[in-house]
Amino acid sequence: MTDQSAVRAALKSQRIETPSWAYGNSGTRFKVFRQEGVPRDPYEKLDDAAQVQAATGVAPVVALHIPWDRVEDYADLRAHAEERGLTLGAINSNVFQDDDYKLGSVTNPDPAVRRKALGHLLECVDIMDATGSRDLKLWFSDGTNYPGQDDISARQDRLAEALAAVYERLGDHQRMLLEYKLFEPAFYATDVPDWGTSYAHCLKLGPKAQVVVDTGHHAPGTNIEFIVAFLLREGKLGGFDFNSRFYADDDLMVGAADPFQLFRILYEVVKNGGLEPETGVAFMLDQCHNIEAKIPAIIRSVMNVQEATAKALLVDGGALAAAQASGDVLEANAVLMDAYNTDVRPLLASIREETGLHPDPMAAYRASGWQQRIVTGRVGGEQAGWGA
Repeated sequence: MTDQSAVRAALKSQRIETPSWAYGNSGTRFKVFRQEGVPRDPYEKLDDAAQVQAATGVAPVVALHIPWDRVEDYADLRAHAEERGLTLGAINSNVFQDDDYKLGSVTNPDPAVRRKALGHLLECVDIMDATGSRDLKLWFSDGTNYPGQDDISARQDRLAEALAAVYERLGDHQRMLLEYKLFEPAFYATDVPDWGTSYAHCLKLGPKAQVVVDTGHHAPGTNIEFIVAFLLREGKLGGFDFNSRFYADDDLMVGAADPFQLFRILYEVVKNGGLEPETGVAFMLDQCHNIEAKIPAIIRSVMNVQEATAKALLVDGGALAAAQASGDVLEANAVLMDAYNTDVRPLLASIREETGLHPDPMAAYRASGWQQRIVTGRVGGEQAGWGA
């Protein structure tokens, strides 16, 4: 049997990091649909993030994206966050939207472009110093579209050189999290295409370099929970970018496409100690809300992670171990399925009430009147979105 008090304590202490860019306008390569009340600057993004935290109680950290969230005074932005009960989380670099990066950023064959990209990454560490952020999140669109376009091994050498320079700049309590992606926008050979490539670079760099798993960045049928279990075992899982995919990197609300997969991933997290603070795993959302309202979509994603975590915590570890040891395949699977099929919504509702929150975060947000206030109040100026 599971320890119900331990389950409740774990759920109360859970922390989920929301992405600043998810509060702004986003879309596909074809169209960005603008919505009323969208933030016009990073300060208003934090105001919206505070509403998610007020409704859920488990989302007090906000990731920033540079240059989309560039401001003149990062200490002031940090103070703005703290006044709203928030902290600033991972700093996400951007070396994919400048014309100079057409053939790559840190792996570009042109040394001048590589210097420019490295300069931006080091600037992001400076911003971490000002915001108090622990994590620098690196994703590279670098790669090639055609065989023979560039030297694959040479590009890995250039990547390693840039990562080493950034690693050297990190402070004692800072980390770099290296993301990977199967394809897009590079279609022939992406320079960091999978967890193995990221892991190899991080292993060589040292303990302050870890892998981040974006749940939408894998080939169809990939066993993501195996990757999670392996990286936790090796002490190299730095964090998640939670989202859902049906076909490619769809960036839909986490748990929307395959809630059972989300449960399986979080079961491996729970079983292998990934919820413990000392492991340092960052549970981040990375989503683009194209047609749905921004703040409610983020609240829904947070709730989906909570529900999957609750089910993972309810797995009867003793019964599962006994079934595994006896080779009872059906019983072992049944133990997992019993936990997955449990309706954990009443449990989470009671935990919220115990902590002074409304039992239904979506209802709490609707009742707050915040959506109406931002629609009427945020008139004029330039809405935040891709590239802003």
